[in-house]
Amino acid sequence: MASIEPHQYTLKRPVSCCGVGLHAGRTVNMTIKPAPANSGIRFFRLDLDSEQMVPALLEQVVDTRLATTIGNGANRISTIEHLLAALRGYGIDNAEIELDSYEVPIMDGSAGPFLRLLAQGGRQKQRALRKVLRITKSVSFSDGEKFIRIDPYDGFKVTGRIVFDDDLINEQVYSIEVTGDRFRKEIANARTFGFVEQVENLWANGLALGGTMDSVIAIHWDRRSILNENGLRFEDEFIRHKVLDLIGDLVLLGGPVLGHVIADRSGHSLHLGLMQAIADNPDCWEYVKFRKNGDSVLRQVVDGTRSAGGMLKPLLVPPLDAPVTVQSSCAA
Repeated sequence: MASIEPHQYTLKRPVSCCGVGLHAGRTVNMTIKPAPANSGIRFFRLDLDSEQMVPALLEQVVDTRLATTIGNGANRISTIEHLLAALRGYGIDNAEIELDSYEVPIMDGSAGPFLRLLAQGGRQKQRALRKVLRITKSVSFSDGEKFIRIDPYDGFKVTGRIVFDDDLINEQVYSIEVTGDRFRKEIANARTFGFVEQVENLWANGLALGGTMDSVIAIHWDRRSILNENGLRFEDEFIRHKVLDLIGDLVLLGGPVLGHVIADRSGHSLHLGLMQAIADNPDCWEYVKFRKNGDSVLRQVVDGTRSAGGMLKPLLVPPLDAPVTVQSSCAA
C-alpha cells in the first residue's frame, strides 16, 4: 500500500489573507485556524448574524455552476475548490476557515497563494490517526460524452483530459501521482481560465466581477493566444488547472482517497456525480484505518463498510446544474 502519513494534521498557528471574490468582486478577509482532531474542514461566515458552521462535505453541496458552492440555508460559501486543493496538497485534515463574505477570495486564480499561506502557518501533527477511503471496485459517472471514473489504485493518482475546438488548447492530457511535493511543483500554480467573450458575458450578468488578468487566464478571441502579458505558467496549464479543481472537489468526501481518477472533459458537476456514485455504492470502497499498538503505529487495518454507506450521504440538495441524463455504476 502507498505510504500515507498515519496521523492527522492541523495548522500550528492561524494565518490570514485578503482578496476579492471572483463573482461578486467584493473584498474578502479570510482566516484559516487550527482545529481539533476529527473535526475536518469547516467554514464559518462572520458577516452573518448567526455564525453557522458549514462542513466541507458532499452533502453540503448546493451548486456547481462555475464553481463549487456549499451551504446550509442562507449560509453559503462559494469557490471553495482551490482552497480545498491547497489544504489537501499541504496535508491538512482539520481546519476552521472564517470569512466575511460568501466567496473564498480568488487570489491569482490558482491554489498557489493558499499553499504559501498554509506554509506560513506550518503543520501540527495530532494524536488522532487518519481514516482513508480506499476504492476496491471501479465507480464511474457519465453525462453524454463527458466521463469520470475512479479505479482501485495503491495511491492517489489523477489523469485528466480536455478537448477544445481551438488552436490554443485543442486536446490536453495530464496524469499525476498526487504527492505534496508534486502538487506544489506541478499543479498548485495552474490558474483558472476563460474565453474573453464568456467573461464579458458574465460581467454583463453581474458575475465574474472580480475576474481580472491577475486572476484569470483570458483566452483571446482568435483562440490562438492569451491576453495575459506574462503568458502561461505551464504549456499545458489548462488541463493542470482542471486536475487542481478535481483534487479540491474530492476533499468533500471527507478525507484522503486511495484510487486512480480518470476524468474526460469533466467539471464540477461531474466531480459531484462521481462522489454521489461512490456514496451510493458502499460495496465499491472501504475505510482503511490506522491503529496504535503501544508506541508504534500498525500498518493500515481495513474496516468493512457494507453498513457504512451513511458516512457518505447522498446530497440533501441536488446541484442546480445537475445533468438531465446521467449514468453511474460500480464495476463488479
